[in-house]
Amino acid sequence: MHPLIAPLEGALIVSCQAYPGEPMRDPRTMAQIAAAVRAGGAAAVRAQGLEDIRQVSTAVDVPVIGIWKDGTEGVFITPTLEHCLAVIDAGADVLALDGTTRPRPDGLTLAQTVQRVRERFEGPLMADCDSVDSALAAADAGVEIIGTTLAGYTGARERTDGPDLALIEELAGRLPPTSVLVAEGRVHSPAQARAAREAGAFAVVVGTAITHPTSITSWFAAAMQGP
Repeated sequence: MHPLIAPLEGALIVSCQAYPGEPMRDPRTMAQIAAAVRAGGAAAVRAQGLEDIRQVSTAVDVPVIGIWKDGTEGVFITPTLEHCLAVIDAGADVLALDGTTRPRPDGLTLAQTVQRVRERFEGPLMADCDSVDSALAAADAGVEIIGTTLAGYTGARERTDGPDLALIEELAGRLPPTSVLVAEGRVHSPAQARAAREAGAFAVVVGTAITHPTSITSWFAAAMQGP
């Protein structure tokens, strides 16, 4: 197991992202948020965008999982080899990329992308998967961290209200020992984070429920309109 992965067992990873046009969409702000969640116990942080990765890397003393979202449809999370190499050059300790079986914009398969990345990068890779099949394929390609990030967002599985515990349970029993399972996606409470861990996740990623005040505020505002 890669030395960056071992300390993440049973730990919380926090995704620090803001969307274009939002008040918090600034790399310096994301770096401050990363420092804040680190102070609260995050064992790693996930950052989106090259400048965010650079700034976050200087703000925390834990692994930075880097992604680059380009577009909104199809494969857009670190979608090409070029994006992967840029994320690495920006200072990511862990490279995360789309781990589904969908066609990639540059025509490479996930396995081909992984092979090319390995020529430049010694850190762990994380595949954002959407199903059992894509997760097993990513593990077979040599990806060390398998995330459930895209489950419920591509049509491969029905979207659950919270984390896809059924997928976590199945993958926990089927992934090879060379890969670890990280639960990500719709983990909105400490109880859900714990449930994901108990279902077999090696670690759990929480994003919106910790670092996205616009969404959190909307949850409270909607509840105030109830009967």
